[in-house]
Amino acid sequence: MRSRAGLSVSRALQRAAVLLACAVWLPPATAAEPPNIVLIVADDIGYSDFGAFGGEIETPNIDALAAEGMRFSNFHAASSCAPTRAMLLTGIDNHRAGVGSMRELMPLSHRGEPGYDGVLNDSVQTVASALQAAGYRTVVAGKWHLGTEPENLPPARGFDRSVIQADSGSDNFELRPYLPMYPEARWYDDGERMVSLPADFYSSTFFVDATIEFLASTQSQGGPFFAYLAFQANHLPLQAPADFIDAYRGRYTEGWARVRAARIQNLLSEGLISAGATLAAGPSQAEWDALSAQEQYFEARRMQAYAGMATAMDYEIGRFINYLRESGQYDNTVFVLFSDNGATATEPYDNRWGRRWLEDNYHREVETLGQKGSWVAAGSHWGVLSNTPLSGTKFSSGEGGVRVPLIVAGLPAIAPGAVNREFAYITDLAPTLLEIAGLQSPGAAAVRQAITGKSLLPALQDSSAGPYSADEPVGYEFSGNSALYRGDYKLVRNQPPAGDRQWRLYNISDDPGETVDLSASRPDLFQRMQADYETYARDNGVLPMPENYSVAKQVMINTLVFFYLPRSLPYIGVFLVLAIALYLYRRARRKNRKQTH
Repeated sequence: MRSRAGLSVSRALQRAAVLLACAVWLPPATAAEPPNIVLIVADDIGYSDFGAFGGEIETPNIDALAAEGMRFSNFHAASSCAPTRAMLLTGIDNHRAGVGSMRELMPLSHRGEPGYDGVLNDSVQTVASALQAAGYRTVVAGKWHLGTEPENLPPARGFDRSVIQADSGSDNFELRPYLPMYPEARWYDDGERMVSLPADFYSSTFFVDATIEFLASTQSQGGPFFAYLAFQANHLPLQAPADFIDAYRGRYTEGWARVRAARIQNLLSEGLISAGATLAAGPSQAEWDALSAQEQYFEARRMQAYAGMATAMDYEIGRFINYLRESGQYDNTVFVLFSDNGATATEPYDNRWGRRWLEDNYHREVETLGQKGSWVAAGSHWGVLSNTPLSGTKFSSGEGGVRVPLIVAGLPAIAPGAVNREFAYITDLAPTLLEIAGLQSPGAAAVRQAITGKSLLPALQDSSAGPYSADEPVGYEFSGNSALYRGDYKLVRNQPPAGDRQWRLYNISDDPGETVDLSASRPDLFQRMQADYETYARDNGVLPMPENYSVAKQVMINTLVFFYLPRSLPYIGVFLVLAIALYLYRRARRKNRKQTH
């Protein structure tokens, strides 16, 4: 880790500037010290993966937080990482915050349009800035994916200390990219590009080490802290130390359908779904039985890698909790833990271009799946299973893409083990964190937009309460996949390959699996919610997607144009100069020969 001494003056100046910018966020004087806040974000974890949400994956430390706190069974985020993180840190719709789409996926016609910066814009302030201005020590360790420009890296967004991975993901053992769309993996230490990683590096361990180091080195300063731990688990590629993966050997050999059936029983017994709810169909046992013994073994091994990565993250969370206990800080700490979106069913090996790159850079040996040097995904069947009992996966606006586990613990008002079944949204976390710290959510100002989310504190005090009334609409859009929530109802539309661009209406309280389209039987509600969505889209600057937009095709175009072409320009320039010089040389020689003769 880098020394803090060289940054003290700039940090002091930065803190003073943020203090002035965020003056309206300062808390009233109080005798009691505000609580520490730990914000933990898992990456691409499915709705029912954690043990506390019905899963068989061993996550004892996360489950313990759930037992002490409250689980939200109807909490929604975006269907992808960057828009979720933008709304998480600002409390404002992703388009207003600048992340209407990600640069990797964005159509060329959207680039540069308002709300489509692909990074946080200059009209928003982060929760970290508010807490920093109020005297919190602030640290982020983990995945960032909100920009690499100096004004968008954590030091400019309210963090005293930051060690981040700036892309959508990376290798978890080495300093290298995980997909061909990135020429290199970009890591930053307090805003400065990292050129190496520790020899014994593993991402989840590294993030916790950095957080503990900062908190230990600044504890003598007094005052509360805000720690944002943004794990790469369980984003592609699935990787973990061998011991965590091998602990699952022999597991998942029964097949997808039997694992899913056990999860459903656990969800029912935990009260996370109701007995009469209609659930999405999962992978069939017939599909599993049709596989050869070798294929079944490979499928079981890659789910073992998935489970091992989640358990490794849980272990590191436990190590961090133990540090807080031993240092006397645990009892005054609030924990907020959730997944940024649902699990993915993406399989890059199915793409010819992706497969060739992966085979050139990684291996997929079955006995060492998930270990250093290997690359594996959970695949389409296990990816769907992780989102049991919901339909859809990451990138889609189906419930499986956007309904995620949320756990809040550490507030005295929470009844241990409580479950809140009311609709809540990702923008609600920012005002919740501010209120926990004793701060007021800001109003609009010249360089700051008003938070649109609502505090969840009333819901934390009463598990039957929710932040929204039954007729209050909440809109969402990302990459053409859209939703409008209103009480128990959801209007949803997905682009190919997740859907057919047609609107559908579901009651996600009775039908979380989104199996019965109510658009024909409830035409008035269907039309009213479509009108609500149009209002949302207009107010938030949502752009229509180009006809025949293809995610895979657009990623390839953007990779070539914005990632590889800029790196190639110097070489292209040298080639052109040499070509021109050669042309002029030959032209001069021909001219000389003519003059000689």
